[in-house]
Amino acid sequence: MHNLKELKIWNKAVDLAVEVYKVTANYPTDERFGLINQSRRAAVSVSSNIAEGAGRNSEKEFCNFLGIANGSCFELQTQLVIANKLTLLEEKKLDTLLFKIDELQKMTYGLQQKLKGKISK
Repeated sequence: MHNLKELKIWNKAVDLAVEVYKVTANYPTDERFGLINQSRRAAVSVSSNIAEGAGRNSEKEFCNFLGIANGSCFELQTQLVIANKLTLLEEKKLDTLLFKIDELQKMTYGLQQKLKGKISK
């Protein structure tokens, strides 16, 4: 089991979710059950899956949950690009969020590789 509060990747994922909540608050209310809900769920899923994996009993399980978190990153990335194309999210904010998602994906991959190294020993 890992100390969640000390995991840099988890803290960054939580910060990303908070930022997604803030930007989606500016979307029109008719998107409440569309892009707002979907984007928020995907963003929360990233940090939630990191947390769930960190709390599991094996490195292999943690690695699996990191893969799920990475999938949620791709889902969120897609939703943000769609919001931008619909002019709901300005380009500058999109670029900032995509940079943070990319950083999280790199961290996820790196942590997965580290865990796989421990598993194979």
